[in-house]
Amino acid sequence: MRIELLGPLEIIDEHNIRFSLPGEKLRTIVAVLALSGGKVVSRDELIDELWAENPLRDAVNSLQGHIARLRRILVTRIGRDLRSVVQTTPAGYRLELAPEHIDALRFTALVESAAPLLEADPEAVLRTLNSALALWRGPALFDTGQGMICRMAYTHLEESRLIAHERKIDAQLGLGLHQAVIPEAEQLHMRYPLREHFCRQLMSALCSSGRQSEAINVYNRTRQRLVRELGIEPSPQLRGAFRELLSQT
Repeated sequence: MRIELLGPLEIIDEHNIRFSLPGEKLRTIVAVLALSGGKVVSRDELIDELWAENPLRDAVNSLQGHIARLRRILVTRIGRDLRSVVQTTPAGYRLELAPEHIDALRFTALVESAAPLLEADPEAVLRTLNSALALWRGPALFDTGQGMICRMAYTHLEESRLIAHERKIDAQLGLGLHQAVIPEAEQLHMRYPLREHFCRQLMSALCSSGRQSEAINVYNRTRQRLVRELGIEPSPQLRGAFRELLSQT
């Protein structure tokens, strides 16, 4: 069994057949247990995640009912050997599933493994991060609840996704693929205009491709937007990249 969280939550059986879980609360329980990486999640944590804004008098019984329903669905859709995948412990519940069978955990591990290789082996970084980014099918935890655990996980995963894009482009620039990277760098800069790393990467790619005037315009537009929307000047790193650009021009 595999669980995918990087998009709408889906469970995949051994025959590679996908299915969704009915009901937001079931999806939220699976997401929280999967994100725990095999650790026990207490009943109180799950109850807060499911009903923090509308606490129930019989929340413990309701949680047990949802867990029982989840087990029945897994047994029906995948097989009786899945009965124990959601384990009950004295402290709460845990998911008995290897981290590599959960896409969010695989993605995080791939991004972390690529970080120390950026300067030494940019080709390996590029391969690793392409594999990591290919796991995404949409916004993380797209159809789960909005409890604290899911919100924090969403923020962390989306930030890791942007970092993966940044490191991927850094690797491409390190390999001299300046022209090839321009379309992706432009798209990312347009979507995240206040994220300075994307700005620096696009400036570098344009300048190295002989498009210095466009690189200068990218910096000027970014600076104006930072001042207008955040009331700050560009960081020393971005200003340094701009000075280097001017010296090359």
